[in-house]
Amino acid sequence: MTTTTSTSTRIAAAPEVVWRLLTDTDWWNRADNGVVDVAGTIREGQKVKLVSELDPERGFKLKVAEVDQPRSMTWTGGMPLGLFTGRRTFRIEPDGPERCSFTMAEDFTGPLAPLIIRSLPDFQGSFDQFAAALKTDSEA
Repeated sequence: MTTTTSTSTRIAAAPEVVWRLLTDTDWWNRADNGVVDVAGTIREGQKVKLVSELDPERGFKLKVAEVDQPRSMTWTGGMPLGLFTGRRTFRIEPDGPERCSFTMAEDFTGPLAPLIIRSLPDFQGSFDQFAAALKTDSEA
């Protein structure tokens, strides 16, 4: 079973501007983006801990699994042996000299996914809030 939540927005800024914010933990921690805290370094192979407004009592340990600067980044987390896996992708596609499209998606897979997904909150509002904050701050 795979479950996906996603959001997209067009941003009037160069992909490099959006990328700088997306990989800046200070931005994650100060922006009105649905995130309470991000600790760690947002670089390929590094680990980060994310605390969301959806569940501020719980932190998620994630690995920055793939980076293609300034186009895409993938974070992964979950349980051992692939019993439950979350995969969050961030994509920035150029759309002119000073414009781009941003997409963020999260897929949940694994044999335990149907059970665990039932206990998770709906991420759509949080994803939309994140994209809106990234757009606003990139265009500032």
